[in-house]
Amino acid sequence: MTPRERVQGALSYQEPDRTPCDFFTTPEIRSALNGHFGVNDDDALRDRLGTDIRYVEPPYTGPPLPRFDDGSTMNVWGVRRRPVPNQYGEYDEPVDLPYARWTTVEEASAFPWPDPDRYDYEAVPELCRRHPGVAIAAGRFHVQDFINGVAMGRGVERVLLDIATEDPVYLYIVERRHRFYMRHVERILDAAGGRIDLVLCGDDFGSQRGPLISPRSFERLFASKKREFCDMVHSYGAKVTHHCCGSSRALFPQFIACGIDAIQTIQPRAEGMDPYDLKAEFAGRMALHGAVDVQGWLQRASTAEICREVNRLMDEVGRGGGYILSPSHHIQPDTPLENVLAVYDTVARRSAGKPPVL
Repeated sequence: MTPRERVQGALSYQEPDRTPCDFFTTPEIRSALNGHFGVNDDDALRDRLGTDIRYVEPPYTGPPLPRFDDGSTMNVWGVRRRPVPNQYGEYDEPVDLPYARWTTVEEASAFPWPDPDRYDYEAVPELCRRHPGVAIAAGRFHVQDFINGVAMGRGVERVLLDIATEDPVYLYIVERRHRFYMRHVERILDAAGGRIDLVLCGDDFGSQRGPLISPRSFERLFASKKREFCDMVHSYGAKVTHHCCGSSRALFPQFIACGIDAIQTIQPRAEGMDPYDLKAEFAGRMALHGAVDVQGWLQRASTAEICREVNRLMDEVGRGGGYILSPSHHIQPDTPLENVLAVYDTVARRSAGKPPVL
């Protein structure tokens, strides 16, 4: 099978020749892998790892995005973020909360919101032609992202209160994000002419121990937007994989009702998110995309343990389709390079029909 056929089969609950795989990582691990393989771009790195999906994004053509003396940059949503050191690397944290000052919808509506026309959609066909035979995905974790994305400009506590009170300012911001990404992603799909197989969107609905919001709040505030987005993507023959950190199992029935095809992340250490249990309960209704635990396990496991677990995931979660193997989130900077390579070497040996390294 080609990588594209493999991904399409898995998302249609048909067991492919082997479980397809994907890749998400932090800049530190990407840099180390680039040095290991002697490559310098993400597509070449994915080629060397043997993954089945490539991601395309039209180039931004709008006004230059501001950069500041403190190292922060402003994104298209008007949010400044700066690399902040942590124990193992850096993470871009917000340094300003421009939405937090608003108390009226009129204030919010006066903000210079991004324009989906400020992208070169004519570049999409050529971007797709660079990847013959592999599955192509559009989108990223930030597409839609009504909780985390808004919190970057308004604050986490404020957003959780906004959800509880259904604050009109918050609902206005959510609607602006939704309309932007509806238009932006549809233009990508239209330009691709049927070549895009998968759209990645995101929202963090879970904490480590359970959902951040109730099913009732999800239904009232977000479900109709998720349905509209999924319906649009499906109208172009593509599937939707939805990034969601933490414990979101209680919301799976609603995700399914909205038309979400797969959940991307699957953090095994979060409550109720064991991939083997999820497969048993939701087989044929919700595909899983992730499950290689990066919350400490991949950092500490031996390469033999990694080989056994990756094979087990492919054997049991991948049985009957409905699974794309990938890290449960970005591979963290404290992960030994040999452990990262062990994941993809195990998949490669499976592809080649070689016995596992024990």
